[in-house]
Amino acid sequence: MKHTFGQVFLVSAALTLTACSSSGELVEKLQESAGSVLSASSDGSLSTSEIAAGLKEALTKGTGDVVAQLGQTGGFSDNDLIRIPLPSSLQTAKDFADRFGMGSSFTELEDKLNEAAELATPKAKSLFVSAINDMTVTDARSILEGSDDAATRYFEESMSDRLAEEMRPVVESSLSEVGAVSTFNSLLSKYESIPGAPDLDADLTGHVVDGGIDGIFEYVAEEEKAIRENPAARTTELLQRVFGSDE
Repeated sequence: MKHTFGQVFLVSAALTLTACSSSGELVEKLQESAGSVLSASSDGSLSTSEIAAGLKEALTKGTGDVVAQLGQTGGFSDNDLIRIPLPSSLQTAKDFADRFGMGSSFTELEDKLNEAAELATPKAKSLFVSAINDMTVTDARSILEGSDDAATRYFEESMSDRLAEEMRPVVESSLSEVGAVSTFNSLLSKYESIPGAPDLDADLTGHVVDGGIDGIFEYVAEEEKAIRENPAARTTELLQRVFGSDE
């Protein structure tokens, strides 16, 4: 029997957003929880509000794991999907500086921008929790019946402004902590000595905040998409049962 989209999304919310978790025990518990909700919802024993409560619990655990993954060393810098590039003006300057053997200084700066994003990402955890707590039954129904990235879009709409506000001072501090400011100042001093060098004009803090937020939501959306479309991502019996057959 083919499960309804709402049932499929509920299970995917519990499991896809935890795909990056390093805790096998947590994933196992989520799988058991999702299986119970799937079984109960299929025979009508769960009310809409109870299903919404289960979805909230799954999203709280899942988004927490995403934040933990991206907030560790290499979370951004080693991830080709969300690695933050140089601002466009600095990329132009890097292309110019490459001709004078200075390109490595710009690469070092890019690495440090991503380190700053990793340090600031944990700020997102409490905001995810707040957005989930504010979720109404109507919101939950819209997510269950919505598109493949409905949960991600809900978070993006409800918390982006607050996330930017809270991340900015952390990023500003982190840029100094990881050495991005000193690297940029040193780079600028050498760069400006090159005749004909294009002007450098970049808001490093704003660039890292924007890139960090985009990366967080992109990562969540990709995890959702992967488990829905990629059979290789269905690594458990439960996922294979839900997604593997229309019979």
